[in-house]
Amino acid sequence: MTRERLSGWGGYPALDCRVEDFRGARALRRLFAAGGTLVARGAGRAYGDAALNPGLTLSMLEHDRIGAFDPKSGLLDCEAGVLLADVLRAFVPRGWIPPVLPGTRFVTVGGMIAADAHGKNHPARGSFGAHVESFVLATPDGEIRECGRASRPDLFRATLGGMGLTGVILSARLRLEPVETAYVAEETLAARDLDEALALFAASASWPYRVAWLDGAARGAAFGRALVTRGRPLARAALPERLAGAPLRLRPARRFRVPAAAPPGLLNRVSVAAFNALHFRRGRARAGVRPVPLDSFFFPLDGVEEWSRLYGRRGFVQYQCALPKRESAAGLAEIMERVAASRRRPYLAVLKPLGPEGEGLLSFPMEGYTLALDFPARGDALALLDSLDAAVHARGGRVYLAKDARCAPERIRQGYPRLDAFLDVRAATRSGVASALSARLDI
Repeated sequence: MTRERLSGWGGYPALDCRVEDFRGARALRRLFAAGGTLVARGAGRAYGDAALNPGLTLSMLEHDRIGAFDPKSGLLDCEAGVLLADVLRAFVPRGWIPPVLPGTRFVTVGGMIAADAHGKNHPARGSFGAHVESFVLATPDGEIRECGRASRPDLFRATLGGMGLTGVILSARLRLEPVETAYVAEETLAARDLDEALALFAASASWPYRVAWLDGAARGAAFGRALVTRGRPLARAALPERLAGAPLRLRPARRFRVPAAAPPGLLNRVSVAAFNALHFRRGRARAGVRPVPLDSFFFPLDGVEEWSRLYGRRGFVQYQCALPKRESAAGLAEIMERVAASRRRPYLAVLKPLGPEGEGLLSFPMEGYTLALDFPARGDALALLDSLDAAVHARGGRVYLAKDARCAPERIRQGYPRLDAFLDVRAATRSGVASALSARLDI
């Protein structure tokens, strides 16, 4: 047991936590029986306080064994602490890949289940949980349960997107799918404003992967301009000759590490505006479809190790919301207008379309769009996010629990209509699991 100063990926909030590892169901039962509460923590890539418990935070990183794989069905057994990076490294060269990939490969399987992670292909393939066959869950009542759609479906649905509040996920069975190459056919299109970006998304519905970078630092008529990127898995027959010799070779981007002593103020209005202007010009000049390595397409920020340090010691908050389809255009415009009026500019802004709601009782996606905005964790930015909450929830939207660090309990109850059903399942297994997020949101 150690005591450590922990935070989520955003660095806000940071709490002193008792941290402990364990091995085996018997040791975990003893921890539950000791009283108090605990929460499991994987790679620490939830942005806010979802994986923090000052009383006891369980590290899952040593639970990292990959088990059996069936090449006929694509079913993979692994422990919850296995990193997505390790799954990709082991199986892409063999022609297999998870159907859903989030924005970083440095997340654990247990974390992806707890957040019901989504990717750039949500309308086509749903969330990560849609491809989870079952998992083994240790609940606070001391039981070890295998949960799936046919066995304990209520606990299965509560755990998908349940932010680790139903118990400790020990292992999982996932379904991988065949892949011909380790490349994506990518095309980037420039949009003059938000309306044009939404029109490009609609015109690109046949492309499974769709995402847009928004220039939140631009002003005047350029505010909201975007680069819409669309992609699809690249077939082996379509590979350029220079790549055909090793079609399944992973090509991780060269990584740059931000030092712990990075000077403060590297990210500011001037530097972000200059970077965004350059990025937009380069993206606009990039014409045609081109082959892009998987890592570069799905995980562009992974090339900058510890990039969250660029925000300084106070950290940052990511505001990620989902809006229903009928409200998306007006809601997104209102959000961007409120941001513009505040004179705060997001340092990063990403827009993606979403498909229908998933199985998880607290899963984030809903059919429509999701917008993610990064702000330094300062008082004026937090006040702005309260204003954005009001706009989002008035239109039937919600915020993403895996990114949240400051939302109010009443907003969460507005945004997640299946919350009471989740709480009923959680109560049935006692309340030995809790986090700073669950305490803040009273769930």
